[in-house]
Amino acid sequence: MQTLFTNVNIYRNGDFYRGNVSVSDRLLYFGTDVSDPEQKIIPGDDFTIFPGFADVHVHFREPGFSYKETIASGSRAAAHGGYTAVCTMPNLNPTPDDPEKLKVQLDAIEKDAAVSVFPYGTITVGEKGEELSDLQGLAPRVIAFSDDGHGVQQDEMMRKAMIQAKALGKLISAHCEDNSLLRGGYIHDGAYAAAHGHKGICSESEWGQIARDLELVRETGCAYHVCHISTKESVELIRRAKADGLDVSCETAPHYLLLNDTMLQEDGRFKMNPPIRTEEDRQALLDGLRDGTIDIIATDHAPHSAEEKSKGLKSSLMGIVGLETAFPLLYTYLVQKGELTLKQLIEKLCCNPRKRFGLPETLQEGKPADFTMFALGESYTIDPAAFLSKGKSTPFEGRAVQGRCMLTMANGRTAYSAWEQE
Repeated sequence: MQTLFTNVNIYRNGDFYRGNVSVSDRLLYFGTDVSDPEQKIIPGDDFTIFPGFADVHVHFREPGFSYKETIASGSRAAAHGGYTAVCTMPNLNPTPDDPEKLKVQLDAIEKDAAVSVFPYGTITVGEKGEELSDLQGLAPRVIAFSDDGHGVQQDEMMRKAMIQAKALGKLISAHCEDNSLLRGGYIHDGAYAAAHGHKGICSESEWGQIARDLELVRETGCAYHVCHISTKESVELIRRAKADGLDVSCETAPHYLLLNDTMLQEDGRFKMNPPIRTEEDRQALLDGLRDGTIDIIATDHAPHSAEEKSKGLKSSLMGIVGLETAFPLLYTYLVQKGELTLKQLIEKLCCNPRKRFGLPETLQEGKPADFTMFALGESYTIDPAAFLSKGKSTPFEGRAVQGRCMLTMANGRTAYSAWEQE
């Protein structure tokens, strides 16, 4: 049966307009009439259709840690948040450092994914930083290379990785963290850590390795992407690198844009890596979003079990979930407060990540339906019990937000429907 959304607000080709949208035989059409008596008609006056969001940094934990998340549960959570494409990080068991190990994940994706899932391959074997992975064997099957969760500590190892990645036409997506500067820290090395007796992670542990990598990019010409930046120094380094013409991009995450370390609580849901930084850092990130230094907003969706997140700031595992809260949080606290325009937000959530990582285009006439639809005027409170992810830990629990996902279609199929959930 054909479904027709009438007078819906549509974001397409960089602008908004009102019109009709239909899905027929899984294919998407614009401007269709309402004369077909067999079609299902849904008034779209209160809805906005966006291209399917793309998250280039998620953890679905399968294979190896399926009690935290699976391809099935993570991809359903993605659809619930409006995402139709995600890129899964490789800190798994086995780590995808050769094609045979990668196949375990690819088989799960083929079997269970509700949206498009694109895996990363590791930069080094076992993410141990000692030996390059089979980059050539992995390249045709992975979206990029990353040792996420670990910084590549040896300069020469990162240089070799960049040279080979450039030859293969692949991005290096770097988790930048200098282990020699961590000193046992687990939250930001700031006033909250000092006042509450916690060990801090200094900002230089992030930006110092970014500075090293940017010099290697200058030397090798590698296409380079920086994961989850959190400091003002990182923003400035990347801004200068772009001004110098280096092939560099970066991402940050909603929690770094909306929280600072004065908001920390003695609760594991406020613990992630990198940690929540200062208000000065947060403002620098917002400036970087507005001027284009920061290309992408990714969630770093990192689910853990309730027990693993129940041990406070010191002993809980690092990581929070984010796929199901990113858009409503950013829409409510950045767009509605005038920090970003809605167009800018969609660029960071969809257009830029798809372009940088070579992900398929979305919201295309006559192609399999791939879009998300939100009721922007609908208000509610974030409740982890409503998450489709196995992970429930978020610092935004109880936050009032606006913008509810009503429908996500991925590859011509309904991946999430609020009407079916009722």
